Amino acid sequence: MARKLAVIGAGLMGSGIAQVSAQAGWDVVLRDVTDEALRRGTDSIKASYDKFVAKGKLEAHDADAALARITPTTDLDAVADADVIVEAVFEKLDVKHEIFRALDRLAKDEAILASNTSAIPITKIAAVTGRPERVVGTHFFSPVPMMALCELVRGYKTSDETLARAREFAESTGKTCIVVNRDVAGFVTTRLISALVVEAAKLHESGVATAEDIDLACKLGFGHAMGPLATADLTGVDILLHAASNIYTESQDEKFAPPESMRRMVDAGDIGRKSGQGFYTYEAHSPE
Repeated sequence: MARKLAVIGAGLMGSGIAQVSAQAGWDVVLRDVTDEALRRGTDSIKASYDKFVAKGKLEAHDADAALARITPTTDLDAVADADVIVEAVFEKLDVKHEIFRALDRLAKDEAILASNTSAIPITKIAAVTGRPERVVGTHFFSPVPMMALCELVRGYKTSDETLARAREFAESTGKTCIVVNRDVAGFVTTRLISALVVEAAKLHESGVATAEDIDLACKLGFGHAMGPLATADLTGVDILLHAASNIYTESQDEKFAPPESMRRMVDAGDIGRKSGQGFYTYEAHSPE
């Protein structure tokens, strides 16, 4: 199996995908638009490897070897010899279209073009390329080094070969895959979590129950490892707002329409753990 991977975007998801792939033996090009973004991404990868070493889950020499297999770059031309290219940039269709137009021009003919999108239909992303049969969704979960699932999404024209190669790639990094056979907005997992988060936020907004009690109900009543509002804070309230809004735009299903309170939280910058404030305040309180 070919082992040359390019990851576009060195944020939380992109750096995580690069990390698990390098650890699995892939030679990885990690591309972002600025050196600062690349530095943050590679620093987070090194810190994660260091934690695994400290816990005895990874040998130090293996961590060093994996880190050495990651090449950070701001040059998009570096994708030219990659066998698999995974886009992990911001969840806006126009941003992804810009990337995929460039990938279509730069990538070799047999390359798999994958998107880590959690909500945007793969068919819409693939439509700007001349090779929609080679475009597929590879939706990893955060934090990538810890989460076992990868959601494979077949676009309207995705070929069986492309889906099989995407599965081979994801499974090589230790992930278990599910396949989304019909390219609906939000796929399986984002539709489920968006509906739950939106309803939980509506219950919170209307004063039915506190964030703590809503989350506790899901943990103790349904066996969830983390409640929906704590999940929103971990993922980013802004990220889930975009995801739910995208699904609502596509489906016009009211259960995905985010409540006004979520929009105002994002307007105010209260987007969860990364800002220190979301449904919970993190300086003084941890919902876990």
